[in-house]
Amino acid sequence: MLSCCFEYFKTFSVFVVVIQVVFGVFRWLYGNVIGPTFLEPINLRHYGDWALVTGATDGIGKQYARSLAKRGFNIVLVSRTLSKLESVAKEISENFNVQTQVIAVDFLSGPEIYDQIKQQIAGKEIGVLINNVGMFHTAPDYFLNIPDREKLIQDIIKCNITSVPMMCSIILPQMVQRKSGLIINISSLASVAPGACLTLYAASKAYVTKFSNDLGAEYGDQGINVQVLVTGGVATKMNRLSDSMGGDSFTTPPPSVYVESALRYVGYARQTTGYLPHSLLLISSQLMNFIAPSFTERMGKKLMHVVRDKEIKSGYYTPAK
Repeated sequence: MLSCCFEYFKTFSVFVVVIQVVFGVFRWLYGNVIGPTFLEPINLRHYGDWALVTGATDGIGKQYARSLAKRGFNIVLVSRTLSKLESVAKEISENFNVQTQVIAVDFLSGPEIYDQIKQQIAGKEIGVLINNVGMFHTAPDYFLNIPDREKLIQDIIKCNITSVPMMCSIILPQMVQRKSGLIINISSLASVAPGACLTLYAASKAYVTKFSNDLGAEYGDQGINVQVLVTGGVATKMNRLSDSMGGDSFTTPPPSVYVESALRYVGYARQTTGYLPHSLLLISSQLMNFIAPSFTERMGKKLMHVVRDKEIKSGYYTPAK
């Protein structure tokens, strides 16, 4: 009798595992290959007339502004430097024949900046919100080696963490009223993979990932599409991977390639890398971490040491004494 029950239990357990694996593989293929590659992309214009992009003067943010303008959106550009904002706004207006508005605020300042943003966008139908603004360590390093560590802690919290729910707090009410809206929050692979020597940055992006998934669960049935991009390497000024440094490689695309790829993932995956090579890197990292976590951690730290030492040698970075 016991032997028979054990056999039934074993068979049932194998069945459950097989079903989980099959459905897991199908979900991954649908979200990363089938949907973005073979199915029709979502018509983003039904979300509204305006898109707001933070961190809009460089890299991923600037490209989102350009790509959305190309699709017919009027663009609100939010960043720190007025002259750069005006330059990008002029370029977008001339190239895509859309309206633009610039809002110059420093996300490292206090909460008063959000009142400024709210006042300046009053009356605008914001259909798409891109929370892109963010900052990175000067170079990967151990937590106690970070120069001006206490200031950087506060700056990363303000820029990478506080900005995301605050911008959602401003824009989400009108989306809920219309029962339509798209919010894209830019996170990082470091938020879902081992992030030794990137502790502050990785933890801040882990907040963005968790916040985005739960916000999407709360408001998905009210017509709000929330997506979080756990990006891998993209050739931006923040990580100093310019096109001239090989930024147009298969695994480190320029922003133009990355953003156009990521926009095809809208509607097919709530949490995604937005770029197939990054998805392959992520799944490989997670598999290695599952099989040999200590080895994966050591290899990740060694890689960060190589990057750090290169930055020290170039004179770009000096660890705290």
